[in-house]
Amino acid sequence: MAIKFLFRIFSPALFITCVLLTGCNEAPGTGPSEKSAKTAPTAVSMAALAAQTTGFTAGSQMSARTVYVFFDAQCPHCGVLWEAAKPLRSQAKFVWIPVGILNASSTSQGATILAAADPVAEMDKHEASLQARQGGISAASNIDGLKASVAKNTELMTGFGFASIPVVIGMNAQTGALVTQEGAMPTAALAKLLGLQIPANQPGPAAN
Repeated sequence: MAIKFLFRIFSPALFITCVLLTGCNEAPGTGPSEKSAKTAPTAVSMAALAAQTTGFTAGSQMSARTVYVFFDAQCPHCGVLWEAAKPLRSQAKFVWIPVGILNASSTSQGATILAAADPVAEMDKHEASLQARQGGISAASNIDGLKASVAKNTELMTGFGFASIPVVIGMNAQTGALVTQEGAMPTAALAKLLGLQIPANQPGPAAN
Protein backbone atom coordinates (compact mmCIF):
# COMPACT_ATOMS: atom_id res chain seq x y z
CA MET A 1 0.00 0.00 0.00
CA ALA A 2 1.43 3.35 -0.98
CA ILE A 3 2.77 5.54 1.82
CA LYS A 4 1.07 8.53 0.16
CA PHE A 5 -2.31 6.82 0.72
CA LEU A 6 -1.57 6.14 4.37
CA PHE A 7 -0.65 9.77 4.95
CA ARG A 8 -3.91 10.98 3.44
CA ILE A 9 -5.98 8.71 5.69
CA PHE A 10 -4.22 9.26 9.03
CA SER A 11 -2.74 12.16 10.94
CA PRO A 12 1.10 12.30 10.71
CA ALA A 13 1.57 11.01 14.26
CA LEU A 14 -0.77 8.06 13.74
CA PHE A 15 0.80 7.33 10.37
CA ILE A 16 4.25 7.01 11.95
CA THR A 17 2.89 4.72 14.66
CA CYS A 18 1.21 2.44 12.11
CA VAL A 19 4.35 2.08 9.98
CA LEU A 20 6.56 1.23 12.93
CA LEU A 21 4.24 -1.21 14.70
CA THR A 22 2.60 -3.05 11.75
CA GLY A 23 -0.63 -2.31 13.59
CA CYS A 24 -2.73 0.75 14.32
CA ASN A 25 -3.03 2.22 17.80
CA GLU A 26 -6.18 3.59 19.35
CA ALA A 27 -7.01 7.27 19.28
CA PRO A 28 -5.12 9.24 21.97
CA GLY A 29 -6.67 9.04 25.41
CA THR A 30 -8.94 6.08 24.66
CA GLY A 31 -6.62 3.11 24.95
CA PRO A 32 -6.27 0.56 27.73
CA SER A 33 -3.14 2.32 28.98
CA GLU A 34 -5.38 5.19 30.13
CA LYS A 35 -7.54 2.73 32.06
CA SER A 36 -4.86 0.49 33.55
CA ALA A 37 -4.47 2.67 36.64
CA LYS A 38 -8.15 2.06 37.42
CA THR A 39 -8.82 -1.52 36.34
CA ALA A 40 -6.65 -4.45 35.33
CA PRO A 41 -7.30 -6.00 31.90
CA THR A 42 -9.77 -8.85 31.73
CA ALA A 43 -8.28 -12.25 30.90
CA VAL A 44 -8.78 -13.11 27.23
CA SER A 45 -11.53 -15.68 26.88
CA MET A 46 -12.67 -17.59 23.81
CA ALA A 47 -16.03 -18.09 25.52
CA ALA A 48 -16.44 -14.35 26.01
CA LEU A 49 -15.56 -13.73 22.38
CA ALA A 50 -18.18 -16.23 21.25
CA ALA A 51 -20.89 -14.86 23.53
CA GLN A 52 -20.24 -11.13 23.60
CA THR A 53 -19.05 -10.08 20.15
CA THR A 54 -20.79 -9.43 16.84
CA GLY A 55 -18.79 -10.37 13.77
CA PHE A 56 -18.92 -12.24 10.49
CA THR A 57 -17.33 -15.48 9.37
CA ALA A 58 -14.85 -15.97 6.56
CA GLY A 59 -13.68 -19.52 6.01
CA SER A 60 -14.89 -22.99 6.79
CA GLN A 61 -18.25 -22.63 8.55
CA MET A 62 -18.05 -26.20 9.85
CA SER A 63 -14.47 -26.01 11.10
CA ALA A 64 -13.86 -26.86 14.74
CA ARG A 65 -11.06 -24.27 14.73
CA THR A 66 -12.29 -20.74 15.32
CA VAL A 67 -10.01 -17.72 15.08
CA TYR A 68 -11.23 -14.30 16.20
CA VAL A 69 -9.88 -11.11 14.65
CA PHE A 70 -10.59 -7.62 15.96
CA PHE A 71 -10.26 -5.16 13.07
CA ASP A 72 -10.94 -1.52 12.29
CA ALA A 73 -12.33 -0.76 8.85
CA GLN A 74 -10.00 2.25 8.54
CA CYS A 75 -6.83 0.35 9.51
CA PRO A 76 -4.53 -0.54 6.58
CA HIS A 77 -2.82 -3.28 8.58
CA CYS A 78 -6.18 -4.95 9.11
CA GLY A 79 -6.54 -5.05 5.32
CA VAL A 80 -3.13 -6.69 5.07
CA LEU A 81 -4.19 -9.36 7.57
CA TRP A 82 -7.51 -9.86 5.73
CA GLU A 83 -5.55 -10.85 2.62
CA ALA A 84 -3.00 -12.92 4.57
CA ALA A 85 -5.75 -15.02 6.17
CA LYS A 86 -7.44 -15.95 2.90
CA PRO A 87 -5.16 -18.94 2.09
CA LEU A 88 -5.92 -20.38 5.55
CA ARG A 89 -9.72 -20.29 5.34
CA SER A 90 -9.93 -23.98 4.41
CA GLN A 91 -8.30 -24.85 7.76
CA ALA A 92 -10.16 -22.56 10.14
CA LYS A 93 -13.20 -20.39 10.65
CA PHE A 94 -12.11 -16.76 10.94
CA VAL A 95 -14.59 -14.52 12.76
CA TRP A 96 -13.90 -10.88 11.95
CA ILE A 97 -15.06 -8.49 14.66
CA PRO A 98 -15.26 -4.78 13.74
CA VAL A 99 -14.27 -2.15 16.29
CA GLY A 100 -14.34 1.64 16.21
CA ILE A 101 -10.89 2.90 17.10
CA LEU A 102 -9.44 5.27 14.52
CA ASN A 103 -12.22 7.64 13.46
CA ALA A 104 -15.98 8.00 12.94
CA SER A 105 -15.87 6.04 9.67
CA SER A 106 -14.46 3.04 11.53
CA THR A 107 -17.75 2.42 13.31
CA SER A 108 -20.10 3.22 10.43
CA GLN A 109 -18.14 1.15 7.90
CA GLY A 110 -17.77 -1.74 10.34
CA ALA A 111 -21.52 -1.71 10.96
CA THR A 112 -22.20 -1.53 7.22
CA ILE A 113 -20.08 -4.62 6.63
CA LEU A 114 -22.01 -6.47 9.34
CA ALA A 115 -25.32 -5.38 7.79
CA ALA A 116 -24.44 -6.66 4.32
CA ALA A 117 -26.14 -9.75 2.91
CA ASP A 118 -22.64 -11.07 2.16
CA PRO A 119 -20.20 -9.49 4.65
CA VAL A 120 -17.18 -11.24 3.09
CA ALA A 121 -17.93 -9.75 -0.32
CA GLU A 122 -18.61 -6.37 1.32
CA MET A 123 -15.25 -6.53 3.08
CA ASP A 124 -13.52 -7.30 -0.21
CA LYS A 125 -15.35 -4.36 -1.79
CA HIS A 126 -14.32 -2.12 1.09
CA GLU A 127 -10.66 -3.11 0.90
CA ALA A 128 -10.64 -2.60 -2.89
CA SER A 129 -12.02 0.90 -2.35
CA LEU A 130 -9.30 1.67 0.18
CA GLN A 131 -6.65 0.39 -2.21
CA ALA A 132 -8.08 2.67 -4.91
CA ARG A 133 -7.82 5.63 -2.49
CA GLN A 134 -11.59 6.07 -2.40
CA GLY A 135 -11.97 5.86 1.38
CA GLY A 136 -13.88 2.61 1.62
CA ILE A 137 -17.57 1.76 1.36
CA SER A 138 -20.31 4.29 2.07
CA ALA A 139 -22.25 3.89 5.29
CA ALA A 140 -25.58 2.13 5.00
CA SER A 141 -28.76 3.52 6.52
CA ASN A 142 -30.58 2.13 9.56
CA ILE A 143 -27.46 0.66 11.16
CA ASP A 144 -27.69 2.27 14.61
CA GLY A 145 -28.14 -1.11 16.24
CA LEU A 146 -25.05 -2.49 14.58
CA LYS A 147 -23.10 0.65 15.46
CA ALA A 148 -23.93 -0.17 19.06
CA SER A 149 -22.63 -3.70 18.46
CA VAL A 150 -19.36 -2.30 17.12
CA ALA A 151 -19.09 -0.14 20.24
CA LYS A 152 -19.56 -3.24 22.42
CA ASN A 153 -16.89 -5.07 20.41
CA THR A 154 -14.54 -2.16 21.02
CA GLU A 155 -15.25 -2.17 24.75
CA LEU A 156 -14.48 -5.88 24.99
CA MET A 157 -11.25 -5.53 22.99
CA THR A 158 -9.95 -2.69 25.14
CA GLY A 159 -11.12 -4.50 28.26
CA PHE A 160 -8.79 -7.34 27.29
CA GLY A 161 -5.96 -4.81 27.35
CA PHE A 162 -5.13 -4.77 23.65
CA ALA A 163 -3.62 -1.49 22.47
CA SER A 164 -3.40 -1.88 18.69
CA ILE A 165 -5.18 -3.55 15.80
CA PRO A 166 -5.60 -5.97 14.21
CA VAL A 167 -5.75 -8.50 17.04
CA VAL A 168 -5.73 -12.25 16.38
CA ILE A 169 -7.00 -14.63 19.06
CA GLY A 170 -7.26 -18.40 18.73
CA MET A 171 -6.22 -21.80 19.99
CA ASN A 172 -3.07 -23.26 18.49
CA ALA A 173 -4.17 -26.37 16.58
CA GLN A 174 -1.03 -28.30 17.57
CA THR A 175 -0.59 -27.36 21.24
CA GLY A 176 -4.09 -26.33 22.27
CA ALA A 177 -2.67 -23.17 23.83
CA LEU A 178 -4.48 -19.84 23.64
CA VAL A 179 -2.51 -17.51 21.37
CA THR A 180 -2.89 -13.80 20.70
CA GLN A 181 -1.13 -11.41 18.37
CA GLU A 182 -1.45 -7.66 17.86
CA GLY A 183 -0.54 -6.43 14.37
CA ALA A 184 -0.58 -7.80 10.86
CA MET A 185 1.58 -10.68 9.69
CA PRO A 186 2.11 -12.66 6.48
CA THR A 187 0.27 -15.90 5.81
CA ALA A 188 3.09 -18.20 6.91
CA ALA A 189 3.55 -16.41 10.24
CA LEU A 190 -0.20 -16.47 10.86
CA ALA A 191 -0.30 -20.20 10.13
CA LYS A 192 2.59 -20.81 12.53
CA LEU A 193 0.88 -18.79 15.27
CA LEU A 194 -2.31 -20.83 14.89
CA GLY A 195 -0.63 -24.20 14.39
CA LEU A 196 -2.00 -24.55 10.86
CA GLN A 197 -0.31 -25.92 7.76
CA ILE A 198 1.57 -23.33 5.73
CA PRO A 199 0.18 -23.34 2.18
CA ALA A 200 2.63 -24.66 -0.39
CA ASN A 201 2.82 -21.36 -2.27
CA GLN A 202 3.73 -19.35 0.84
CA PRO A 203 7.29 -18.69 2.06
CA GLY A 204 8.03 -20.00 5.53
CA PRO A 205 8.14 -17.60 8.49
CA ALA A 206 11.47 -16.04 9.35
CA ALA A 207 13.40 -17.74 12.12
CA ASN A 208 13.42 -15.99 15.47
